[in-house]
Amino acid sequence: MSSVPGHRHSRDRHAEPPALGARGGGWVAAQVVLIGGILLSAVVGLGWPASVAPVFYAAGAVALAAGAALLVAGAIGLGSALTPFPAPRSTGELQTGGVYRLARHPMYGGGILIALGWSAIFATVVGLALTLFLAVFADLKSRREELWLERHYAGYAAYRSRTRHRLIPFVW
Repeated sequence: MSSVPGHRHSRDRHAEPPALGARGGGWVAAQVVLIGGILLSAVVGLGWPASVAPVFYAAGAVALAAGAALLVAGAIGLGSALTPFPAPRSTGELQTGGVYRLARHPMYGGGILIALGWSAIFATVVGLALTLFLAVFADLKSRREELWLERHYAGYAAYRSRTRHRLIPFVW
């Protein structure tokens, strides 16, 4: 902490994301609603012009596949520590290998890529807007989760400092 009056440590500049329940159940509920909205947005998809449709379909398929791979790798990596809640299980162990060497929250990144791919395939502007909101939401949720992880695991601060990417390996 700086001794300069009015100067705050860089970590203190941002408000701490709310817990939304003892284990973060409010985060899970909001995420379910948001993902449901993205899935339902396919109903209002406008369709791409024939000249660009193949590009968007291909890009959407790649994003969807990459997101699914990231989501599955993250779930497998967590094993019995997997939980829908941002607060860690009391019996879980900190996972730092596999896909967790590349990103601290790969399942959130996978969800974002799946939503992006879905929205591109179904040509839905609503889905793209909700995907952007999902990305911001996942970033906030991961920040809340990291507060709990740091309190729960003695080695989390060191892991966070050596694992640069938060959500998507090599990107974010």
